[in-house]
Formats: sequence, C-alpha cells, structure tokens
Amino acid sequence: MSILVNKGTRLMVQGLGTEGQNQIRRSLDYNTTVVAGVHPSFRGGDRFEGFPVYDTVSEAARRRKPNCSIIFVPAPGAADAILENIAAEIPLIICITEGVPVHDMVRVKAALGESNSRLIGPNCPGVITPAANCRVGIMPPAVFLPGRVGVVSRSGTLVYEVVDQLTQVGLGQSTCVGVGGDPIIGTSQVEALEMFNNDRGTDAVVLIGEIGGTAEQAAAAYIKRHMKKPVVAFIAGASAPPGRRMGHAGAIIEGKSGTAPAKIKALADAGATISRSPARIGATMQRVLREKKLID
Repeated sequence: MSILVNKGTRLMVQGLGTEGQNQIRRSLDYNTTVVAGVHPSFRGGDRFEGFPVYDTVSEAARRRKPNCSIIFVPAPGAADAILENIAAEIPLIICITEGVPVHDMVRVKAALGESNSRLIGPNCPGVITPAANCRVGIMPPAVFLPGRVGVVSRSGTLVYEVVDQLTQVGLGQSTCVGVGGDPIIGTSQVEALEMFNNDRGTDAVVLIGEIGGTAEQAAAAYIKRHMKKPVVAFIAGASAPPGRRMGHAGAIIEGKSGTAPAKIKALADAGATISRSPARIGATMQRVLREKKLID
C-alpha cells in the first residue's frame, strides 16, 4: 500500500526544458510510467524518450488519459499550468516550481476548492513510492528503500537526509511526500498525515517541519486527536532570528507561533516523539518502532 502514487500512476510532464528533461529521464530509469508530455516547442505529437508530446494539457489528457501531472514550468507561468491541469480534471498535480507569486496561488487555491484535483506543492520535491518504483518529482531514488515508514516534509533536502538515515538502519519507506515550502500550497501536512493514518501499508510517520506559519501546530492538533500511528518529528530552523527568511518563502518567523520552540512544544504535547537533531531521526524512529513492538 501507499499514498498518492503507485504502480497505476500514469504520469504527464508539463514543461520539458533542461530540468524537466533531466528529471523525467531519471523517473523513466526508475520505471515510472510516463504517458505524455506538454511543451510549446514540440509539435504534432513529437516524441521524447518514447512518449508523445503535445501542445496543450487538454489534448494530452484526452489522448493519453494521465492521472497525474508534474509541472516544471517557470514561475511566471506555473499557476496557469496548474489551472490547465485542473480544467482537464487531472486527479493529482505535482508542481516543482519555486517562486510562484502568492497572488497567483490565491487563484489556484480557489480553483482547487471547486475541483476534484489535488495539488502537491509548489516549491516541493514531489512524491515517491519506492515499492512501486514510482517517482514523481526530483528526489534521488538511490537512497530510497521499500518499507512501511511514511515521510512528510516541508523541506526537500531534509527528505533525502532523513530517508538515507532510515534506509541505513533498515527502515524502508511506504511513500515520501514533500508538501512544499511556500506560504500557499495545495496539500497540507495535516492532509498528508491523514492519508498516512489511513494507509494500511504505513506503520509510522516522520514529520519534518520548519519555522514560519502554523502548519505544524495544525499537524500537532491532528496527531493529538486522530493519529493512530507513531510520529517522529523534527523542526528545522531553531537558530533562525525572528523576521529573517530562511530558505523557503514560508520559513519566516512572524510572531511566537512561528518559532521552532513553539512548534516543538505543540508536537511534543500532542504525543509526537521529537528528534532534536536531523542526524538522529533514523535512530529515533528505530527506537520508537522497537518500543511499539513494530520491529524486532
């Protein structure tokens, strides 16, 4: 079992510039099923790495029936690319693009609320399910191992670090989700936790948060009220001074609720196990699973 992507995923890539081409080749090498591309410089069903490329999302959706889309379109056009996918009723849309204007994302968020599409991102590393060899994003597949620990993160780089630690101690992953580091994103940490909570193939979850906003407090409230599985949490940015953005657009401390101590306290009070160091997340999860008798 897994969440979001699996062996039945039929992927469409929108934006086949240099980065899009490089990343989709890596997904193909991982045996992800890619059925179509969309890029304005291709014409008349030209092919790239074996799959057809079309002028518009609507034509690609009609001809190839994708159920997932990945967007590598530059920031000025990324929102329109997402809206094209919503109009084409693509169930899962994953936007890698960083720096999408907040005003544009307000339009996207409104359109999502009136649709059956789910958006992951923007400014995210994507989603990967190792057991299905399904990689939709930019995560390096070499560090992933099939297993039963879910990972949800605002940070892309920390996903790779955490996954490598889990893999090194023999704890494989069910699905890893980068929800994105921008102020307005499509899918929240709470929604990802809920999916993992309902997934029979996930025994425990690593939650990687960071300073800024109140998403981790919302996640803590969900954990306290509903989470049936152990959660190990880490909050990045503990040394960041107030008012200074650290990396992601959403990682800026504005008020006491956005600080690392406030988030750590909320998660600890909710029953999550806190890892104070990113270097200890794998070992911490291993200890928690042993205490819960979920591994030997």
